[in-house]
Amino acid sequence: MRHGKKFNHLGRKTAHRKAMLSNMACSLIEHKRINTTVAKAKALRQYVEPLITKSKDDTTHNRRIVFSYLRDKYAVTELFKEISVKVGDRPGGYVRIIKLGNRQGDNAPMAMVELVDYNELYNPNGKKKKKSTRRGRSKKVEATTDATTSSETETTEE
Repeated sequence: MRHGKKFNHLGRKTAHRKAMLSNMACSLIEHKRINTTVAKAKALRQYVEPLITKSKDDTTHNRRIVFSYLRDKYAVTELFKEISVKVGDRPGGYVRIIKLGNRQGDNAPMAMVELVDYNELYNPNGKKKKKSTRRGRSKKVEATTDATTSSETETTEE
């Protein structure tokens, strides 16, 4: 029975699993987005998010801890220099998993794993969306009229 055992072993021995997750984490840090299976994506999220949290505090001790997990000095440098600056104000949830469908060959469920702050489609120019309510329509109507008048002035200036 597996009562209370929440860790997914991914059908691999311990050394193989650690090496695979380390390599996937280095690829994610380098490319900011990778494609993999859903099970590996969920295991990678548990593996890499504590490392990103450690990178917020740039000390020698934290660098050595992260290096013991990643075993790639270029990935550690990238994590502490670039990624930690971008996620500095985020309290967690640095990785997003988007399901893509099933793989052609063996019908395995696939997913895209990406760092949240590096996707411009969901977070354009780093601006956060203002929360809106459905109480009144006056603000939306004013916004649309402003947009139409500005587009009309642009066409007349050309």
